[in-house]
Amino acid sequence: MQKCPQSSYFKYFVLLPLLLCLLFTTAMGVASPSAHAATAATTASSTVNDAVAQASQEFGVPAELLKALCYMEGRLSNHNGKPSLDNGFGCMHLIQNKRADTLTLAAQKLGVSTNQLKNDIALNIRGGAAVLKDESIQLSPTHTAPTKLADWYGEVAQYSHSMVRSTAIMYADALYKLLNSGFSAQTDTGETVTVAPQNVQPNTATAGPVKTPSPAAGCTNDGNVDYPGAIDCIVDPNTFDCNIVAAVDPCTYESADRPNDLTVNYVVIHDTEESLEGTMNVFQNPNSGVSIHYVVDTDGTVYQFLHDKDVGYQVGNYWYNQHSIGIEHIGWDATGFQWYNAAQYLGSAKLTAYLLNKFNIPLDHEHVVSHGTVPSPFVGTNHVDPGPYWLWTYYLNLIHKQGVPFADGPTDKHIITLNPSTSVHPLGNKGTETPANFNFFYLYQGPSTQSGLIPQLGSPSDITDETNNVETNMNYYYLAKVKDPAGTGNMMYEIWYGESDQAHSKPSSLVQHAHLAWLAVPPDAVVPGQGTAVTLTSTNGKDIPIYGKPATGATAIGYAPNNSIFVSVITTNEDGTSNLWYEINYNHREAWVPASSVTTVQGTGGQ
Repeated sequence: MQKCPQSSYFKYFVLLPLLLCLLFTTAMGVASPSAHAATAATTASSTVNDAVAQASQEFGVPAELLKALCYMEGRLSNHNGKPSLDNGFGCMHLIQNKRADTLTLAAQKLGVSTNQLKNDIALNIRGGAAVLKDESIQLSPTHTAPTKLADWYGEVAQYSHSMVRSTAIMYADALYKLLNSGFSAQTDTGETVTVAPQNVQPNTATAGPVKTPSPAAGCTNDGNVDYPGAIDCIVDPNTFDCNIVAAVDPCTYESADRPNDLTVNYVVIHDTEESLEGTMNVFQNPNSGVSIHYVVDTDGTVYQFLHDKDVGYQVGNYWYNQHSIGIEHIGWDATGFQWYNAAQYLGSAKLTAYLLNKFNIPLDHEHVVSHGTVPSPFVGTNHVDPGPYWLWTYYLNLIHKQGVPFADGPTDKHIITLNPSTSVHPLGNKGTETPANFNFFYLYQGPSTQSGLIPQLGSPSDITDETNNVETNMNYYYLAKVKDPAGTGNMMYEIWYGESDQAHSKPSSLVQHAHLAWLAVPPDAVVPGQGTAVTLTSTNGKDIPIYGKPATGATAIGYAPNNSIFVSVITTNEDGTSNLWYEINYNHREAWVPASSVTTVQGTGGQ
């Protein structure tokens, strides 16, 4: 808060007596568990395409819908039987939690064990189809399953089992958008699954009877929230507000009147490193000392804990707390590819779009920031969420699709940003949630990947360590570039970077000193960036202090040499003064320097 192998083809071989038994029981409208188990055994080695075809024929669910659900929920993967944060399994995300138990329902319908559904993707697809049919019959006023693709809209919304109706509708809209765009993607075994563009207009009236479960304890769906559609979990000020409770009592936030008393300049993206239940326990406990404005669950449901106008203790940097709104996302940063999903991204993007419009915040990664790009206000460790698997390009584009224009700032021919194009997302943006889509890029000591990485604070095995890399969509100024002589195909860009160069010295220090380092990036991941290139110049012959917040008297978190060059996107006046400060991208994180340290601004020009 603060963080089963598949074969490429197969044939069905079933003993005649068993086949006759299956045909008889099916004709009678009852399939025996043994018959289902036999069918399950045959599908255990099928391909995804074969499993979809069988499930579609068996349960009457359109094959295109099954493929799209398997892609949107699980990226055509069963995740090795591991559960999501919703305790959902497989590419069809069969869940077993307080909202619903579709995993057990599917097991009963197929006559198989829940473990089989977790570990076999073909069974998982059949199980999802069985649930879709069963729920659609219950949802229908005539108790019949839909016969047209357009009429499955209501059941898709129901299948989300979201806490609020608006989230369920968002889920169905996302799936039908995927159907209309079409996609082609690969399973874990390399099988290609394709859905051609469907040109289908969903029958939204079928979502009329969709039901949602009751909110979590301590929350209500009463509409008394800032963000329309959020579940109201807003904490009691008499218990949590530091401006009201006694000085000796615990508290978690400060009441304010933003933006009238303090500007709101940032939206901070976090992940919880907790389940939803664990997250609720933290933010509903005044002894926790931390708070958050919003939490977005993996199904896209939004929970509000603080009013937008109030100051949450959510970033670990008081100045950023005063000037930001915090959004937590249920998930773990080290394995984000398993948890961050389309519904969660969509729910969060709509929320962030609302906040950017409300507070007139520009749409870029300098203002919609990672918790991991916010600097510590003092010399010490920083947070790293939402980590290397949060798809920033995808996310920012989703916000843009809500009608928020991208920020349009100055350019310089030496300013770059990273925008990896490893694949094209069917929802219209680059990237997919896979282990391979790692969004951190590393720096080396020289113009070759054979020169060795720059110093790292933590263990080399810790992929969430942010002390020798950068993340996508941040802007950096390069002084030189070469093609990697080691033959990787990467381009090497020389940039100034605040390194943890004394972390392992004796005595050790966490102060970050700027050095020239070489950023290794695939050529197609580099695009023109935005911002102003600023040269830092010392007034006393010493290195220039770098700060974690724009405040006189703040502790320096690092030092940069005379004439080092960085990119600045944001300038601000220190609170209560006319002192001007420049935000710079110092390393993986933002940092601040006073205007008195900025003596040269590079001329801007086209890329």
